[in-house]
Amino acid sequence: MPGDSHDLVRLRVALTAFFALDGFIFAGWVVRIPAIKQQTNASAGDLGLALLGVSAGAVVTMTLIGRLCRRYGSHPVTVVCAVLLSLSVSLPPLTHSAPALGAVLLLFGAAYGGINVAFNSAAVDLVAALRRPVMPTFHAAFSLGGMIGAGLGGLVAGALSPTRHLLGLTLIGLLVTAVAGRTLLRQEPPAPADRLASPGATPDRAAPRRTGGRGLVVVFGLVALCTAYGEGAMADWGALHLQQDLAASSGAAAAGYACFALAMTAGRATGTALLERLGRARTVIAGGTVAAVGMLLGSLAPSVWAALVGFAVTGLGLANLFPVAVERAGALTGPSGVAVASTLGYSGMLLGPPAIGFMADWFSLPTALTSVAALAAVAAVIGVSTRRAMAG
Repeated sequence: MPGDSHDLVRLRVALTAFFALDGFIFAGWVVRIPAIKQQTNASAGDLGLALLGVSAGAVVTMTLIGRLCRRYGSHPVTVVCAVLLSLSVSLPPLTHSAPALGAVLLLFGAAYGGINVAFNSAAVDLVAALRRPVMPTFHAAFSLGGMIGAGLGGLVAGALSPTRHLLGLTLIGLLVTAVAGRTLLRQEPPAPADRLASPGATPDRAAPRRTGGRGLVVVFGLVALCTAYGEGAMADWGALHLQQDLAASSGAAAAGYACFALAMTAGRATGTALLERLGRARTVIAGGTVAAVGMLLGSLAPSVWAALVGFAVTGLGLANLFPVAVERAGALTGPSGVAVASTLGYSGMLLGPPAIGFMADWFSLPTALTSVAALAAVAAVIGVSTRRAMAG
């Protein structure tokens, strides 16, 4: 049906815009954290507690948003959360104390966690309707949006105050939401392919989506956790490892995370082709294995260039694990599955940096970073043990 096909394409473009917007706004906020710290006169400890507001707001909200998506639909919830995210990013520069900053970041984190559950739930329905594993392309848009947001933020940091910069993000966010949100509000989530009349379709396959598979959802959530643990660890500790342990220059140290992020974006951009060729299970197994090998190289290599190669290989390996995990969880139990997998994944991102820090104190930073390789290997083992469930 050409009309239906056209609607699915429009829906895919709109969802891609929301994924990119999410990464763009979050990265724009992150690059202004040093200026906000100075403005609020917060100590490092006070700032750390305030930043926990983002995490707390996200984790607490994710389960609630899953319920709202089931009740009202993922499309309107995505639009509402996008509006809240766009508005709340302008609030941090208006605060002048760490407690006030923590309070507004609680709201920002709630909107951030909420939109992640909502648009991933919408994407799961679209993937099922398209009958193509396109979930990685949405996450590639998120990664690309983050890179653009961070790059633009770095360029304007010297010319614009945090207030004007983040207000600009608000205006961009509301504009994108107004344009892309119209498509989501006008279209119902597409019916999964297994509910449509087609040769070979089996009417009972949709049942597990609502009634079973909760144990498997947690298992897929663990795959998301393993991936996000590595992302958090690389963001917070990769540059320090290069500078402290390998005597890299500041520029080379900064390139460490850039190599990781670029490789992850490229891996997600080509993820659909990879999934169509290998299937979900083999993609997770191969990705976890590649990431484990890459992180062993990145953490234990004796030279900066070898470590940079290792970081890039790690990014390629981890690229498609989170999208596959969230898609499978959503296919099994709908928005509640996406909420569980996202919550576990986000918990991994929270757990990674402090866990690396503690292990670095006990052993050394290179040794601590090998935990990223260990968890990537765990994800590969999960892929082996859940091959049938991964295949759907």
